[in-house]
Amino acid sequence: MKTISLTTKAKDEVVDITAEVSSAVAQLGVKDGMCLIAVPHTTAGLAVNENADPTVKSDLLMALRQIVPDQLPYRHSEGNSPAHVKAALVGSSVTLIVEEGRLQLGTWQGVYFCEFDGPRRRKVWVKILAQNPGK
Repeated sequence: MKTISLTTKAKDEVVDITAEVSSAVAQLGVKDGMCLIAVPHTTAGLAVNENADPTVKSDLLMALRQIVPDQLPYRHSEGNSPAHVKAALVGSSVTLIVEEGRLQLGTWQGVYFCEFDGPRRRKVWVKILAQNPGK
């Protein structure tokens, strides 16, 4: 397993981590299998989405702010309930194919770390489940 560390800069932020995940996959040295990418945080998530147009990231955040407004009668006492709800909607992991030692993504796809309670120091875990263990 490889751990990617990052520091977010804003309360809500979408960070492209495609290059870091691809590098971790290469370092793990598994030829074929599945790549599990996960965050060990309850107020952050992961997404695979278009990575060609940078406005997609701001559109995702705008839509999530509309779906999960800050001003609802939340009962969680820490004041970050919207972050927990957004993280639950986005999800805490993604699974991608590894073939010939490379992460397989569509032409426009990238891997996004989604921060909902920043700025913070965060971790992303990358693990390969090998198709042919020992080979």
